[in-house]
Amino acid sequence: MTSQRNLLEPPETFLPEDSAAQADLDEGNSATDVAARHPTYSAAWARLAELALESGETVAAYAYARTGYHRGLDALRKAGWKGFGPVPWSHRPNQGVLRSVAALAKAARAIGEDDEYERCRQLLADSDPAALEATGLD
Repeated sequence: MTSQRNLLEPPETFLPEDSAAQADLDEGNSATDVAARHPTYSAAWARLAELALESGETVAAYAYARTGYHRGLDALRKAGWKGFGPVPWSHRPNQGVLRSVAALAKAARAIGEDDEYERCRQLLADSDPAALEATGLD
């Protein structure tokens, strides 16, 4: 039996793998070095934002997360995303942009940008509710 998708719903968006950048992170290289070598790779920016949040550097986290967010939106659009629709958390290449959105939400909330927090949280929920749980925004 073949499952049929609702043709009125946008298709899922799957970012292509960047195996060189991911390997760079997986090998334990610093996120700063990885971001410098692969500036379009959202996962490096997300990691920088997460580290900054952990160390209380909220403004730096906001800046790193916003960079990862914008790089990720560019990549999603290039992959066919129209500004809405599912971006599955289960697809590892999507996780960098989704983590960037989550870090941006957390940093925004910390500096009193409640509207930005809500927009980011809604984007994650619309992309994949599993991203909310995975990033601690559930």
